[in-house]
Amino acid sequence: MESGNVTLWQAVWYGHQPCTGWRRGAGGAAYQLANVFLLLGYMGGGGGGFAGLLCSRALLCCGFLCAGAWSWTDLCAADAFTWSFALSAICAGQVVHVAYRLRGVSFGEDFHALYGALFQPLGVPLTVYKKVADGCSPASLGKDHCYAVEGKTAIEKLSLLLVGRIRVTVNGEFLHYIYPYQFLDSPEWDSLRPSEEGTFQVTLTAETDCRYVAWRRKKLYLLFAKHRRIARLFSVLIGKDIADKLYSLNDKAYFSNGFRFDIRLPSFYNLVASGSEVSETNIALAQSSSRKHPHTN
Repeated sequence: MESGNVTLWQAVWYGHQPCTGWRRGAGGAAYQLANVFLLLGYMGGGGGGFAGLLCSRALLCCGFLCAGAWSWTDLCAADAFTWSFALSAICAGQVVHVAYRLRGVSFGEDFHALYGALFQPLGVPLTVYKKVADGCSPASLGKDHCYAVEGKTAIEKLSLLLVGRIRVTVNGEFLHYIYPYQFLDSPEWDSLRPSEEGTFQVTLTAETDCRYVAWRRKKLYLLFAKHRRIARLFSVLIGKDIADKLYSLNDKAYFSNGFRFDIRLPSFYNLVASGSEVSETNIALAQSSSRKHPHTN
């Protein structure tokens, strides 16, 4: 076996005509350009997702074309030209296939801005974002109109603000604002199970003309069941949104002597329960943020 391996190795190493002299000078512009394209293509020069795949395959296609041209004009080797041409054709076919899959991924201006603000930083491909965008419906809200009324409006959807500003109040007391690319009802969404129903515990009023997109609860849960990646994505976005709303209330919690109190500390909830040291307005504020899921909007 060992002698057979040695014989094979010797046949590979010595079974060809040795190079009596090395060619001087560069291999030509086509050869150099081919290697540059191949390097960029194999490094994934286009990034991730379908757009990155499209760019990578296009670079490889150009690299193999240049290699084929060099094989035909300089190397004069039919087998090298054939392989380069075949590989170039395969990459060109992949470019056409990826471009065909991306042909229907087009959005309006608001959806493009939403993708750039929330989904693109998380590395969400356009094809996945298209599934998210197809499941929502755009809507508008005039100035001084209410999106939800405390104790009356049912929790039936999940909405995200695109343009404008929403004022959030509870019992007539101001809590905070909702700005573009924040959810309008993330705490309400997170407080209910798919089979449960409930009503808003806060009032949401438009301070300016607003535009938003909304997902119906049942349709969104069906989308989550089909695509686990989208479910994890919304879990991250909603969790971050709730945390941002909760922290925005931190500046509004204070003792009767004027000192601010950090509502993230567990002792704050004990103070709320005992009713000591906290003004009545801030007790209501703290109670709304210390339930099972903080209703901060």
